[in-house]
Amino acid sequence: MEKIFRALPDALLPWYRENKRQLPWREDQEPYHIWLSEIMLQQTRVEAVRGYYHRFLQALPTVADLSVADDELIHKLWEGLGYYSRVRNLKKAAGVIMNDHGGVFPREYEKVLSLPGIGPYTAGAICSIAFGQPTPAVDGNVLRVIARLTDEDTPADTPQYRRQVEKKLTAVYPKDAGDFTQALMELGATVCGPNREPDCSKCPCSGFCKGQYRASALPKRSAKRPRKEEERTVFIVSCGERFALTKRPEKGLLAGLWQFPDISCSYTGQAAVDRAGEMGFSVSDLRYEVEKTHIFTHITWKMRGVYLQATSMCPRFEWLTADEIRTRAALPTAYRQFFEEIR
Repeated sequence: MEKIFRALPDALLPWYRENKRQLPWREDQEPYHIWLSEIMLQQTRVEAVRGYYHRFLQALPTVADLSVADDELIHKLWEGLGYYSRVRNLKKAAGVIMNDHGGVFPREYEKVLSLPGIGPYTAGAICSIAFGQPTPAVDGNVLRVIARLTDEDTPADTPQYRRQVEKKLTAVYPKDAGDFTQALMELGATVCGPNREPDCSKCPCSGFCKGQYRASALPKRSAKRPRKEEERTVFIVSCGERFALTKRPEKGLLAGLWQFPDISCSYTGQAAVDRAGEMGFSVSDLRYEVEKTHIFTHITWKMRGVYLQATSMCPRFEWLTADEIRTRAALPTAYRQFFEEIR
């Protein structure tokens, strides 16, 4: 195994420089840019992130701008990316950088790691790519690559295995630390990608990879608990050209974001109309219903959207036009999918 780790820099660096994708966050070594991209890329495809990345930096080009940004603005800039605690932590961390570090992004790994919302992977990526330090950024892509190279049966999603890989990679880091970090990421995102057969013929490590004969079966993972399921009724209530919205609680799932009013139960037809009346709506017409599903990490929402016409605007709710929803109100995907079904 040690021989495989020692072989990685010489195999990966030339391959990466010839084959790397042209991505906007690779155009410089600005730590703010690298930090933002790594947070956005968590649980999100590269192609989906490109547009968000450009829009975010256009609106908030510096850490100082981010630190004082309005919450409604950062939520709107993040709309559709999900996991909204990420952007709230971005703002908190920007405040720490401004207040505790004089507006200069810290270079020390432990100080970067102490920033809100930054874990070992993101701290490693920032310190290696921006500052050239031998700090591995070990995520699922890298763990997959290492498990296949070493033909490892240990579940790759355990903290112990991650720490073992981090330690072994640290010991072989070359001077071109940033390129090495990105080369490992690139290999795991492209040639040795998830949920498909690896393209071993294009892999720079094929000459010493031990797991090629069963690569599609690696890495092994721990058994996961099944997601809980919850039924919800979402009320899309219009009055004239305005729609009723409300804010979610400041803590918990989708904290502080806009949503259509909903309840944790499934209602349809007249029962839904009656329940909306109990919530304060003066319903004149049930227009149509739409069923959707939204999957979170730990729970699945089975959702029924009930589209209702009201005769007056209940003061318990905010009433926004479709244009105001598009430009001002950050609707998480779970609720935005019902907005997109408005006829």
